[in-house]
Amino acid sequence: MRLIRVIEMVVRNRTKDRILDVAEGLFAEHGFNDTSLRVITSKAGVNLASVNYHFGDKKTLVRAVLNRYLEAFMPAMQDALITLNLNQDYTMADVFESLRAPLRSLNQVRPNGTSRFMSLIGRGYTDVQGHLRWFITTRYQETLTLFVESVMKANPNLTEETLFWRLHFTLGTCVFTMASSQALSEIAQSNYGHEVELKAVVDQLIVYLAAGVGAK
Repeated sequence: MRLIRVIEMVVRNRTKDRILDVAEGLFAEHGFNDTSLRVITSKAGVNLASVNYHFGDKKTLVRAVLNRYLEAFMPAMQDALITLNLNQDYTMADVFESLRAPLRSLNQVRPNGTSRFMSLIGRGYTDVQGHLRWFITTRYQETLTLFVESVMKANPNLTEETLFWRLHFTLGTCVFTMASSQALSEIAQSNYGHEVELKAVVDQLIVYLAAGVGAK
């Protein structure tokens, strides 16, 4: 009986992972609003009861898809920011530089994880997924607060309203750049005659974002 329970658990986990994998790809490509549970179940080869069993509803599935990345990214981001704040004198460039390793580590969560994560985050905003923003800001409030405090410390002249707009401009820039990184690299290679790796794109991105958010 114990062996049977183990086998059943393995099958359930595989089904859950298959649903998550298929949903992630569809959400990233078509958005949350335009991807129905029927399409997900059809492509995953499962029935609606399986989705209901593992996730309950579409909103919970959306959160679960993104949370696979957040569970890896947020703790790594928090550790990096804590280390940063051990130094009492840091710049905005240092703040954004501290995000590099946590973002790159997402490629170990899923293939092309960094770009996929940014695409999903962008979809969450453009599709007006208020429940998703609530989930992130509630579950990871401590980490997000530490990031905002670090930004404010690097540029004390920022008001809350200005910071609001600059962080949203930051998100938009990141989403577009990461989602289009392959095409941008090919254009740059064609125009300037040398291969551009993702690391080089991120190098340019960090400098740009730090300058924008840190502007006086």
